[in-house]
Amino acid sequence: MDELAAQFEAERGRLRGLAYRILGSAAEADDAVQEAWLRLNRVDSVDNLAAWLTTVVSRVCLDVLRSRKARREEPFEVFPEPVDDADPAGEAALADSVGRALLVVLDALGPAERIAFVLHDLFAVPFDRIAPVLDRTPVAAKKLASRARQRVRGTSPLPPADLARHRRVVDAFLAAARGGDLTSLLDVLAPDVVRRADAAALPAGAALETRGARAVAEEAQVFGKRARFAEAALVDGVVGVVVAPRGRLELALAVTVEGERVAAYEVIAGPARLAALHVTLLSA
Repeated sequence: MDELAAQFEAERGRLRGLAYRILGSAAEADDAVQEAWLRLNRVDSVDNLAAWLTTVVSRVCLDVLRSRKARREEPFEVFPEPVDDADPAGEAALADSVGRALLVVLDALGPAERIAFVLHDLFAVPFDRIAPVLDRTPVAAKKLASRARQRVRGTSPLPPADLARHRRVVDAFLAAARGGDLTSLLDVLAPDVVRRADAAALPAGAALETRGARAVAEEAQVFGKRARFAEAALVDGVVGVVVAPRGRLELALAVTVEGERVAAYEVIAGPARLAALHVTLLSA
């Protein structure tokens, strides 16, 4: 048993990373890994421990995803805690290591698509091993992964050079907001920049619109507390920002770039509007 426990512990980190990418929750990922350990103790022998554990954890995660879908859970119902201080450091670090934009995009996939994509594209599991997890043929599993890939890695109507420029500007804006650097914010904001926002994104009584670089920059300094949970992503085909404390979308910024500066941005926070957004990954 001691040898089996040691072999399992050697796999734990990989299994937790797999489960976290599938579920987007550190607590649920840990539960899935623990369930695999319990099941391992109920079998007589395993020929390929790593493959067996991967299959078991994936099946447990699939059941969790299907249960979520059946209960029609939304991200705000699953993780209702406030952004500040309530986010455990361990989970924040895990989300950072995986990529918050990736977690947001994966959260929009169906359970079978998510399993197929994570196993194949992120963990290089062959389709003949993915198929039994999903109760599909290898060909069907491959189609699921391909469909998921198209949804994860979106395209933009912008020419590549413009897309790269917009990303550079948005990254500069995020870096300045994270650092609370007023001078850098003023450098990246157009003099007549406009910030609009859903009421759900603002303190009670705050203006839905702010104009002028200094006023918007001072607001963005406050946004810096949330900017640590933010990443650039394609939002409806253009470079924007997703804010995802636990990999679940809380806010999105639709950014308008003109030249080398941010000309405007809108903070989208209403659940219906967030659900209607098409968020995909920016290419590396």
